[in-house]
Amino acid sequence: MTDMRRPKIDKVTINISLGEGGQKLLNAEDIITKITGQKPVRTIAKKTRPTFEIKKGEPVGCKVTLRKDVAKKFLQSALAIKDNKLDKTQFDKNGNFSFGIEEHTDFPNMQYDPEVGIFGMDVTVVLKRPGHRVEERKIGLRKIPRCHRLSKEDAIVFLKEEFGVEVV
Repeated sequence: MTDMRRPKIDKVTINISLGEGGQKLLNAEDIITKITGQKPVRTIAKKTRPTFEIKKGEPVGCKVTLRKDVAKKFLQSALAIKDNKLDKTQFDKNGNFSFGIEEHTDFPNMQYDPEVGIFGMDVTVVLKRPGHRVEERKIGLRKIPRCHRLSKEDAIVFLKEEFGVEVV
């Protein structure tokens, strides 16, 4: 496979959704900082949901976006937690995939603290081929040909080769 056809990790986004703010949100931010080494950004509720006592504009979670070598390193440890197995349904048609981690204590060097509790997280990975910027830039915007777009099958092959992931 040529260098221009080989997929790359564009970004890895880690999200912890709580549905409430306060001390629980601060604990989640501390955990995500310890795991990734980056400061998280708070996510804000877009709508008011009275049944869940969520008001529009309130912080309801936190997220971190990782890129380049940091993203690759995190993805290796996160996939190891999932025993290097993913389901085909976790991939979309553009080659992106998502999976969940039930407990933050599965990561190395993370212990359970009864005062903090246990938090799960969602991990979303965006894969792109080199040259994808052509479709996103402001000046000289062009469409990417269908043969250069990333597909679900391309992403599965990339994960098998790069990380040794088994797709069931």
